[in-house]
Amino acid sequence: MILNIEAYLHYYFEQPSDLILQLEASKTGQQKILNANIAFSKIENFVRVPTEAGIGDRLLLRTEDHFSCRYTSRIEIERKPTDIASLPATPIHLLPGEAIRYLMPSRYCPSDEFQAFVSSDFGNLNGGARIAALSEWIHDHFAYVPGSSNAQTTALHTFVQRRGICRDFAHLLVTLARASAIPARFTSVFAPFVNPQDFHAVAEVFLDGAWHLVDPTKMAHQEDIAIIGVGMDAAEVAFMTSYGFAEFREQSVSVSVEA
Repeated sequence: MILNIEAYLHYYFEQPSDLILQLEASKTGQQKILNANIAFSKIENFVRVPTEAGIGDRLLLRTEDHFSCRYTSRIEIERKPTDIASLPATPIHLLPGEAIRYLMPSRYCPSDEFQAFVSSDFGNLNGGARIAALSEWIHDHFAYVPGSSNAQTTALHTFVQRRGICRDFAHLLVTLARASAIPARFTSVFAPFVNPQDFHAVAEVFLDGAWHLVDPTKMAHQEDIAIIGVGMDAAEVAFMTSYGFAEFREQSVSVSVEA
């Protein structure tokens, strides 16, 4: 599958400000960058640095006044769908070192507070069967409501309020997976069937020796997802982090499947 992607940002900065951007689709074994371009308004000190996980890059730059960024790319996805429910868990003592950190609680994913819940309500299931059941439970019991959460909303808030957006759905699944002793990470992505079109978020879980994408909103599917980056939670893979007040002017994302 080939995706055509375009993302546009326009913000106003009254004072000179430093930015960290992470909004380009990454090059991985399952997705190939056929072509890509990123263009900015006037900026200073542009630097490209790798992420801790080695998936995608962070862009460091300095700007002021009106800042705009346009990213376009053509991506070939070569990822085959996997039946998550059929996959066994990898025992903790056999996990690779890079997966261990994704067992731990994080700012938006207080997994240690959910161990009793997953044990009592999903204790009869293990590995991928539990992940599939958790994802289905989130989809069936939580409302997707744009504007219902903010930058302070954690998985615990979402669990109580029973509503949120893709970011919140992903945080909750990551949290419940970690509470089940299954490594899970927050993954920022582009996907063509997200409504409304925007930067999207899903979970990735480590099962049967590999990472597997799971979207509890059911708007994105393994075979049509272009990964941007991964992290413990949204704080590590925000598309833009500004060190200075950013006044929103315009933002758009378009992802389409090439015929």
